[in-house]
Amino acid sequence: MPDPLRDALGRYHAPCTGEPRIVSLVPSLTELLCDLGLAAALVGRTGFCVHPREVVRRIPKVGGTKDVDLDAVRALAPTHLIADIDENRRPQVEALVTCVPQVIVVHPRAVEDNLALYTLFGHAFCREEEAARLAAEFRASRAELAGIVARCPRQAVLYPIWREPWITIGRDTYIASMLAAAGWDSLPAVSARRFPVFEWNAPWLATVERVLLPSEPYAFTARHAAEVTRLSGKPVVRIDGEMVSWYGSRAIAGLRYLAALRRAGA
Repeated sequence: MPDPLRDALGRYHAPCTGEPRIVSLVPSLTELLCDLGLAAALVGRTGFCVHPREVVRRIPKVGGTKDVDLDAVRALAPTHLIADIDENRRPQVEALVTCVPQVIVVHPRAVEDNLALYTLFGHAFCREEEAARLAAEFRASRAELAGIVARCPRQAVLYPIWREPWITIGRDTYIASMLAAAGWDSLPAVSARRFPVFEWNAPWLATVERVLLPSEPYAFTARHAAEVTRLSGKPVVRIDGEMVSWYGSRAIAGLRYLAALRRAGA
């Protein structure tokens, strides 16, 4: 079992002493840090770190998740850098290891990995009480969703995340785990890539029962929903992509969101 006090690279991060200066390169973790009471410690964030909106407005931007301004980060003299294996480019993160004392790298791939995130960040930033509160809320939301799903038939779904080319998700992704928690089994069931490109004539699409069309990372609109309905011949449901793909504290709201969808018959 992974040690919840170590990050995705196996590095232990001792509790912070003094006042931390944190640069977050991960939107969902910027939100988590704020919910742990660390908003004042955030000195840098990406342009995609947009929640909580009123709080992050004052925090300087350091580029995007894939095109970090390394000089801007260095100028902020952070004590901690927060990064994700999927969201950030490895060479850029490695370039900052030499000048940032603590680089915390995460890689959540399952719904329950949120509990380890709460523990890791609560420990590293001395916010154990706040982390325990989030963990309790997460467990309650998870149990609520499980109770609803137990009364619903499971469905095979397609979850596109991009268009031109069309890209979907593999079963070993965090998004797929969130969908599975809601009783939605993403297709394809087996893929050599975590985010496979697909064509609309792929044989496995015949077993898809509905398409879930998210609001991000690609901003699918009602026009796209009509297109997907025509291409797939399946029912299409537009959903809030943040509620499915953002981990951290947003996962609690995400589980409640999915519970509401399934309760309503989605």
